[in-house]
Amino acid sequence: MKLLFLGDLVGRTGRTIVIDQLPALVEEQQLDFVVVNGENSASGFGITEAILQDVLDAGADVVTTGNHVWDQRDTLVYIERQDRLLRPVNYPKGTPGRGAHLYTARNGAQVMVANVMGRVYMDALDDPFAAIERVVNECPLGDVADAVIIDVHAEATSEKQAMGHMLDGRVSLVVGTHTHVPTADHQILPGGTAYMTDAGMCGCYDSVLGMDKEEPVNRFQRKIPGNRFTPATGDATISGVAVETDDRTGLALRVAPVRIGGHLEPVLPDFWAA
Repeated sequence: MKLLFLGDLVGRTGRTIVIDQLPALVEEQQLDFVVVNGENSASGFGITEAILQDVLDAGADVVTTGNHVWDQRDTLVYIERQDRLLRPVNYPKGTPGRGAHLYTARNGAQVMVANVMGRVYMDALDDPFAAIERVVNECPLGDVADAVIIDVHAEATSEKQAMGHMLDGRVSLVVGTHTHVPTADHQILPGGTAYMTDAGMCGCYDSVLGMDKEEPVNRFQRKIPGNRFTPATGDATISGVAVETDDRTGLALRVAPVRIGGHLEPVLPDFWAA
């Protein structure tokens, strides 16, 4: 099975390049399942229902989020009717929406996707490790699910790595989001789980984490806020990770970074070649 995970969409620039190019990418590369982190897609803060629908219509099967999930207040309402939008699974009981769900891929396979938020230098939610342990136990790979994808929205690389090793051999992919910088550590862990500490962002990399450079630089220099952060509007790059899994076990056969267009050097996995 061919899986694609795209990192955080940032503003109009990030969502436009994904909405424009994802349909052709799905068709040309014969992708079976696509997950996109969309938590910064609405002017850099949260996601509206209209944007969510545009991303889904473009070919995303699931949209994950993170600490900005509630920045658009309407999300608290519409998330209940949108089962393809996930918020972190370790929010307290009674929080609107869902943090994990089982979906049907284009090839008919069953894919479990879970979104979890770390606690190191982040808002203190429930224990992410215990929450994901419950998800994996309830929907085991190779039994209930043909593939399992975990989006770990976290600041600390150590926390993401620890999650990857805890889940090694039990899920198809553990991929980090939130820091907006693609890491160079894509690998298949010893037990067969594909791993990457951060998928990066879909947005303008001539920026500070996708935001126009002037205000972040000003705040570091002057230590006082000035204007509101606004997404950068330069050339956009699609950034993420591609995984091919074994249809028998659901574990990873190959993993590679994906970069298309914009500021970074383009990368498209050789194993996706037609």
